[in-house]
Amino acid sequence: MSTSQTGQVNPADVRSEVEAIRANPRAQVVIIGGGINGIGTFRDLALQGVDVILVERGDYASGASSASSHMIHGGVRYLENGEFRLVRESVQERNRLLRLAPHYVKPLPTTIPIFSTFSGILSAPLRFLTHKQGKAKERGALLIKVGLMGYDSFSRDGGNVPRHKFVGRKKSLQKLPKLRPDVKYTATYYDAAVENPERLALDLVQDALATGPKARTANYVEAIGANGDAVVLRDVVSGATFEVTADVVINTSGPWTDLTNEAFGETTHYMGGTKGSHIVLDNPELYEACAGGEVFFENNDGRIVLIYPLNGRVLVGTTDLEADPREPALCTEEEVDYFFKLVDHVFPTITVDRPQIVYRYSGIRPLPGHGDTAPGFVSRDYRIEQTSFGTSKTVKQLSLVGGKWTTFRALSEHLSNDTLALLGLERTVSTTDLAIGGGVGYPQTPAAVANWVKAHGADLGEERTRTLLARYGTKASAVIDYIVAHDDDAAETDAPLATLPGYSTAEIAYLMTREHTVHLSDLVLRRSIIAFVGALTQAVFDELSTLAAAAQGWSADRLDAEREQAAENLRFFHDIVLEAKHMTVTGTVN
Repeated sequence: MSTSQTGQVNPADVRSEVEAIRANPRAQVVIIGGGINGIGTFRDLALQGVDVILVERGDYASGASSASSHMIHGGVRYLENGEFRLVRESVQERNRLLRLAPHYVKPLPTTIPIFSTFSGILSAPLRFLTHKQGKAKERGALLIKVGLMGYDSFSRDGGNVPRHKFVGRKKSLQKLPKLRPDVKYTATYYDAAVENPERLALDLVQDALATGPKARTANYVEAIGANGDAVVLRDVVSGATFEVTADVVINTSGPWTDLTNEAFGETTHYMGGTKGSHIVLDNPELYEACAGGEVFFENNDGRIVLIYPLNGRVLVGTTDLEADPREPALCTEEEVDYFFKLVDHVFPTITVDRPQIVYRYSGIRPLPGHGDTAPGFVSRDYRIEQTSFGTSKTVKQLSLVGGKWTTFRALSEHLSNDTLALLGLERTVSTTDLAIGGGVGYPQTPAAVANWVKAHGADLGEERTRTLLARYGTKASAVIDYIVAHDDDAAETDAPLATLPGYSTAEIAYLMTREHTVHLSDLVLRRSIIAFVGALTQAVFDELSTLAAAAQGWSADRLDAEREQAAENLRFFHDIVLEAKHMTVTGTVN
């Protein structure tokens, strides 16, 4: 569940998704929490034909799932923690997602700069045995070589990325000339990046709903309590409360799992999440210095550092700090200073400063309670806890503890299997080789892309069709159909926005009316990467506000409230300052 919304809008209109649940409040399974693992489980169960409801108190993938490092990775450093099962599963799932979601998950060459040969050899066994951070040192070449050899071994079956490579100082500086000149070696291996994780999560929601009416979901619906066998829900938008019942309740609310259980009358101490922050920089020199890949290393304090080009910008992260899930997670000025020191550590001649930050974000990882174990050594693996739901004697509850983006498909399969067992059902559909959303039929060669564009681009033209394919995968066909259906002259309807030429009026209307978009902030933060890349200027915000209002038929008061809420969220969580002045609603696209 998400804490990414401040304030509340109370429109008079009734939300059809909520009404569909209220009209049929009985299901076999109710899932609480629409982060990536809750959504993945929703999809998996829907594919089995289970009558399943998913509710999320914020927008889909707006909590911990929106605060990731945008990585789909095997977790090479987990080897030092002894989490071999997790590494194996993560590597396998990384390879699988490169195949199943190629529209958003892309191979990413990852380079580790190495400044010594033997550093860390003596301390590594102690860290492995005690899981205490101690006075960490940068890993030397020998230790990293051993780790990457083990890492590669997990990709032997079905692996589709190259093995790692070690090179010396001369070749390292030829490839990355801005690196610290005292670099001795670099090791390069492959993981993957997910360019737009929120849209990937939305694809999973749409996949579930496409299975039929047994799959129902609503965002901005919060679980606030238990009443016997029933889950008490509150529509965050209208304030209305209602109940739903099920045979199994699944708690996938991430860092807030214990708080959700508390609302159900159960005291648990499963969670112990840590905060991770990131900044996004518009720094062409740093972007160029990365040479198209990630620079990845462990800092002296034991924290993992990543610097890599993403969506035309540079992502820098991350921190690993103790956090309270009752408080909002914010990227602090101290963390920004820390990030700048990290960049200077590996690229000492490149200047970074605060005006280059176009976006910042922070979130709490859904990690298990860990006592005095150092944050960097807390297990990234997951487990499933089974209890009774509240005071019910018949309803079973499953609470997910842990989980990460990379393993969401395997985790969802595991959680679904446990649920099916409780229901006395068997799996009928495997997701192992099932493409996701816009990854279905996604063309992966230049010739295949040209053929797809030729087949779908008659109305909008080749360039625009290519843009939509890159943005939505093969789901672009639905966007194109929507644009064409809403005007006889599709080219005119699809004319570029005045302030944001990469989008059109009809495309924004599609995002607002066909993708479970409730608030203006959903549009700029999760249905698109407009805010993430620093494109949300005041002029863009004003134009998008008007178009969003026209698409959903908002009143002037509703628009004012939406603008105020979005501006406050953007300022508070992401340090984007916009004026929430009054706007006049003009135009409409139905």
